[in-house]
Amino acid sequence: MPFINKSKILILATDGYERSELRFPLEELKKRGAEVKIASIEKQPIKSWDEKDWGDTVDVDLLATDVKLEDFDALVLPGGQINPDILRHNDDAMRVVKEFVASGKVVAAICHAPWLLVEAGALKGRKATSYASIKTDLKNAGAEWSDTPVVTDKGIITSRCPDDLPAFVDKIVEEVEEGRHDRRAA
Repeated sequence: MPFINKSKILILATDGYERSELRFPLEELKKRGAEVKIASIEKQPIKSWDEKDWGDTVDVDLLATDVKLEDFDALVLPGGQINPDILRHNDDAMRVVKEFVASGKVVAAICHAPWLLVEAGALKGRKATSYASIKTDLKNAGAEWSDTPVVTDKGIITSRCPDDLPAFVDKIVEEVEEGRHDRRAA
């Protein structure tokens, strides 16, 4: 079981990520001692969506093509509508998501980011939550959807929206410290 202050966390995002859903986990996990890296599909800084318009940018540490599963303990997927929609159509990003899901390592997705889990075929028969507007997508993918702040099913963490970020990060820490999860294929 890795302690959070000895863990390495990967955040996968691209332009259009919900600002708070990347910044809050990034800052909070670092405060708790985790090493956090940001991967994307292009090496340039990625631009956030901040409520009703484009926000600031964050630097990218590595390309999705260069992500090695063995280098990280967990994957965090911020939402926003634009970010996960772009990523779910990118083979390199989806390889990262699928490898983390298959490995039993912690995978945490908030807001619209569970779309990536749908694309990876990771939610069939699993409990999950998301932003309310995509609940039908999750249900159609076989998830048992509930309107609760955070849902965890064998190390796959889902959350609804920015209001749930403190509980989302607390659950990431808890699940990382539990270690690898045995998961049946979805």
